[in-house]
Amino acid sequence: MDVLIHLFVGLHIIGIASLLGGFLTQMKAMGEGTARFTPAMLHGAFTMLVTGVILVGLNQADDQTVNNIKIGVKLALLIVILGLVYVKRDDEKVDKGLFGLVGLLTTANIFIAVLWT
Repeated sequence: MDVLIHLFVGLHIIGIASLLGGFLTQMKAMGEGTARFTPAMLHGAFTMLVTGVILVGLNQADDQTVNNIKIGVKLALLIVILGLVYVKRDDEKVDKGLFGLVGLLTTANIFIAVLWT
């Protein structure tokens, strides 16, 4: 079970890297007002959602404690991120504030994962 959990943790990290990497590559474009949500951001957010749900299930099946409040907060942030990226995925330009919000929520999600113990 540990190998399976570690596999999905790795996939979860790949998802967050795709989401954050897509955001960071658009930072210059955001300054120019031409930023857009890339497919990598959408796929990264979706990967995070799927692997996160699987990780919660695997950890509960392995009788490990799961902080449901932490998971709920992370899930709420991710649903907002995924919703924004999905709805605006075809727009040629995304508002700076909206694009920055996705970056802020992504960063908050990372810090919640790492610092909330």
